[in-house]
Amino acid sequence: MKKTQFIAGAAVGAVATVLAGAGGYWARGAEAATAGEPAALASASPSSFADIVQKVSPAVVSIDVEGKAKRDPAAFRGQAPQLPFGFEFRQLVPEDPEGAPAPKMRATGSGFLISSDGYIVTNNHVIDGADDIKVRLTDGRELKAHLVGRDAATDIAVVKVEGHDFTYVSFEDRAKPRVGDWVVAVGNPFGLGGTATAGIVSALGRKNVSDSNYVDYMQIDAPINRGNSGGPTFDVQGRVVGVNTAIFSPSGGSVGIGFDIPADVAAQVSKQLISGGKVVRGYIGAAIQDVTPEIADSLGLAQPKGALVAELTPGGPSQRAGLQPGDVVQKINGREVASASDLTRQVALASAGETLKLDVLRNGRVQAIDVHSGIRPSEAQLASNDTPDEAGAGGAEPASSKVLGMRLEPNASGGVTIDGVGRGSDAADKGLQAGDVILSAAGRPTATPADLSAAVAQQKREGRKAVLLMVQRDGRRSFVPLSLSEAKG
Repeated sequence: MKKTQFIAGAAVGAVATVLAGAGGYWARGAEAATAGEPAALASASPSSFADIVQKVSPAVVSIDVEGKAKRDPAAFRGQAPQLPFGFEFRQLVPEDPEGAPAPKMRATGSGFLISSDGYIVTNNHVIDGADDIKVRLTDGRELKAHLVGRDAATDIAVVKVEGHDFTYVSFEDRAKPRVGDWVVAVGNPFGLGGTATAGIVSALGRKNVSDSNYVDYMQIDAPINRGNSGGPTFDVQGRVVGVNTAIFSPSGGSVGIGFDIPADVAAQVSKQLISGGKVVRGYIGAAIQDVTPEIADSLGLAQPKGALVAELTPGGPSQRAGLQPGDVVQKINGREVASASDLTRQVALASAGETLKLDVLRNGRVQAIDVHSGIRPSEAQLASNDTPDEAGAGGAEPASSKVLGMRLEPNASGGVTIDGVGRGSDAADKGLQAGDVILSAAGRPTATPADLSAAVAQQKREGRKAVLLMVQRDGRRSFVPLSLSEAKG
């Protein structure tokens, strides 16, 4: 059976609203939709998409990049790497024990002009690692482009070509498409520029398509393939409603499930990249996770909403403000928080130094905490610097105790270490393993197995179905709810 996988990059696209002019890239151009146009998208099937495609195609471009091919340990071991969607020609070469230089990397993707003076939106993964970027227009011209800015967190990049009077399109920022609306995609699949496909909006608000916390994707069924990455998706009025970014595919080819970055996200990010070359986001220095139904039950919450604080950055804004692991953030500046990603997006909109008013549930009571936003580090910095010191596992070895299907023993550096996990236990189902350290249970520190047993007993007396554990693995902390159905004490 072939494994179905999400493949970064993809796209459809043709657009027809515009970002215009130096210093004002968000004004509408002469070809853009007028203020009198209806906001709702046409629902009836058009007899032909030819007029739309003819209108927007000149603004859609093919992007060719060159750079050094990335060394890939998997390729050296004979494993097939998972290629980003837009990179059907990208080379991932085996590691060379001799240290020989890597060969050239070549890749292709799509993009679209958003101003008459040459600003082009594409995917970050299309231009990632490029030393040379060339843009091919529908009239046959090939122009050298330079990178203006890119944002790995949303997979949006902006490049620029020199010139003027380019045909361009703009983002639809007045009305979101509805499920069932027609869309048209124009792009460069497999290097075949100027390709148009049509379909409908299949779903909105798709989460977990990528690692991004800032994008809820629009799903479309217009066929998109390798090379469409970074291209636009248009509504039937020729306005850009999305940027093609990923497909869901068992084979690498289109199966009618594609994902677009919504126009409002792409427009906001592109505007920041053009004005400053980078995206600046708010930051509170807290690792958070969703409140699942089990976690909600263990905390006595009626509904699984909010964001659970798992860990704080030492010296960060949240720690300085008094936020604590185990707190559930329910509101920010008076707005309800639906999930961890929702809180991340709302914090990201804050400016440095802005006061964020959080409503936090702690020990069954709601309290207000004011956090002064910082500036979010880059994703690379977060990945390399957010790991706390590892907890040691030394100390004497008393006889281990068994709780909730886990063999436990005290950890000299705090908490109790899991020495083994029973098959078929909820702990095993939740992925807990030997070496994990349980730091607390139901908000109470667990210095010994007896502390965990006491917390379990208390949760049972309160009629809870689960107990919430704070678990540390490889220096990272997260909350894990365990069912009490196996509890003996």
